[in-house]
Amino acid sequence: MPPRKKSVDAAPSTMKELKDTLWKAADKLRGSMDASQYKDVILGLVFLKYISDAFTERREQIHAELVADGLDENQIAQLIDDEDEYRAGGVFWVPGEARWEFLSANAKGTAPAAGVAGRTVGELIDAAMRQLMDANESLRGTLPTIFNGDSVDQRRLGELIDLLGDTRFTGEGATKARDLLGEVYEYFLEKFARAEGKRGGEFYTPAGVVRVLVEVLEPFGGRVYDPCCGSGGMFVQTEKFIEHHGGNATDAAVYGQELNQRTWQMAKMNLAIHGVTGNLGDRWEDTFAQDKHPDLLADYVLANPPFNIKDWTRREDDKRWRYGVPPAGNANYAWIQHIVAKLAERGSAGIVMANGSMSSNSGGEGDIRAQLVEADLVSCMVALPTQLFRSTGIPVCVWFLAKDKSVGPKGSIDRQGQVLFIDARNLGYMVDRAERALSDDDIAKIAGTVHAWRGTESAGGATYEDEPGFCYSAELSEIKEADYALTPGRYVGAAPIEDDGEPIEEKIARLTGELYAQFDESSRLQEVVREQLGRVL
Repeated sequence: MPPRKKSVDAAPSTMKELKDTLWKAADKLRGSMDASQYKDVILGLVFLKYISDAFTERREQIHAELVADGLDENQIAQLIDDEDEYRAGGVFWVPGEARWEFLSANAKGTAPAAGVAGRTVGELIDAAMRQLMDANESLRGTLPTIFNGDSVDQRRLGELIDLLGDTRFTGEGATKARDLLGEVYEYFLEKFARAEGKRGGEFYTPAGVVRVLVEVLEPFGGRVYDPCCGSGGMFVQTEKFIEHHGGNATDAAVYGQELNQRTWQMAKMNLAIHGVTGNLGDRWEDTFAQDKHPDLLADYVLANPPFNIKDWTRREDDKRWRYGVPPAGNANYAWIQHIVAKLAERGSAGIVMANGSMSSNSGGEGDIRAQLVEADLVSCMVALPTQLFRSTGIPVCVWFLAKDKSVGPKGSIDRQGQVLFIDARNLGYMVDRAERALSDDDIAKIAGTVHAWRGTESAGGATYEDEPGFCYSAELSEIKEADYALTPGRYVGAAPIEDDGEPIEEKIARLTGELYAQFDESSRLQEVVREQLGRVL
C-alpha cells in the first residue's frame, strides 16, 4: 500500500506556523503571474475552502438534527439537500462539484473517460467558482475564474489544494474554521500589500491604524460605513471589536463602496469569510460619481481614502460641498465633506488622511477647514508615526469628527467648542527597516486619552489632563488664532526634559572636561597612527 498522507494532527501547531507554511506553499505558484493575478488566485482558493468548510459543518448539523427527530438515512437523504436549510443558517449553498472534497480528490485533474475530455484542476476550480455564483445570488460577479490560465502552474495549484485540505481548520471557540481562515485571509492580504508596494495601499490599511479608528470610535452597533472600503478591513475590525466586548456582530449594519473591481470582489469575499453581512452596492463604482448609498445616514464612518487624488470626479454644484467646493487638484476635502454628509444626528467618524490636510491653504482648503472647525465638527486630531504604511512615505494623521460633542450617549463631558490634539509621532516600533507598527499599548494610550477627554464609560473613571508633548485640549478661539491649522504639534508643546538632579553649572563643567579629554585622546591616537604608518613606509 502507498504511504498514507500526514494526518491533520501533523498540521502546524501554531497560527504563525500555519500562516507561514501556507504562504510559502502559495508563493510557489507565483511563477509568471503578475502580483494582482497571483493575489486573486490565492485569496479565491482560501475563500473556496472556507465556503466548503462552512457548508460541511452545516450539513453535519442538519444530519444530526434529522437523526434526533428519528429519521432514518433514506429519509435524511431526501431532506439534507434542501438549499433553504443552509441559507437559513447563514451558509452558502455549495453544489457537489464545488465542494472541497471533490476538488481535493481531483487535485491532479480528471482523466479522459468514455468520450469525456479530461480537465485540469484549474478547470475544475473555475467551474466550482461559476457554480457557486450561479447558486448564490450575493456572490454573482464576485469570484475569480482565472485558475486555468497559462501562467498558473497546475501541479503546484494541486499541491496547494492538498495542503489546505490537510490543515486543521476546525475546532471550538477562537480556533473555529471561520476564525482561522479569516486570519489566514487577513495575513495574505497584508503580505500581498507588502509585495505590491504602492498598489497594495489601495486595498489594505495596516491593522494597527484600523484599530486606532475602531478603538476610539467604539462602534458597538448601528450603521457602519466606509466610502472607500478596500478589502473590507474596517468592517472586519469592527466585528472583532463588537465580539471582544461581548456583543453580537449582527448589531452592526455594514455599508461600503469601492471603485476597483478586483478590490470590491476581495472585500465581498473577506466579509463572507468573517461572517459579516454587508451592503457593498450591486457593483464597484466611484463614490463621487455615483454614491451607492445616497440616503444613508451612518452612526459611524471609518475610512482611509486615497491620499491627495488629483484626478477625481468633481461637480461644483454637488450638495455634499456644504463647507466649500474642494479644489480640482486634490480630493482630500471632498472625502471629508462626503463623510460629514453621511453622518447621522449623533454620528462620528475616523478618517485617515495625509498630514498636509491639517494645514493646507491651497485651492480654498484652508477656508473649508475653517468652516468645519467653526461648525464644531472636529472632535480630535491625531498625528501618527511615520512608516506605518509600507506603500507610501507620506506622513499620516487621523481626523475624528463628531456631529454632537455635548453630554449624552457618546460621553459624559461636554466638549462643545473644543478639539483634542494628540501627537503620537513618537509611538510605535520598527517591524523592519521599512515599516513601523503600533503596539497594543500604543493604541490603548491613544484611545484611552480620547475616552478620558470625552468621559466615556470605557474610560473607567480616568480623568483627562493635558500632557505636554502628547495631548492638549484646545478651545476654538485658540485654533482660530492659529489660522485654523489642525497640526497637533502646534498645540501640545514640547515634552518636559527630565531633570537628573545635577546642577547646570556642574553639568557644563563635567561635559566640558569630558570633551577636552576626548580631544586629548584623539590627538594621542593620531600620533599612534602616524607612528605605525611610518614603520610601514
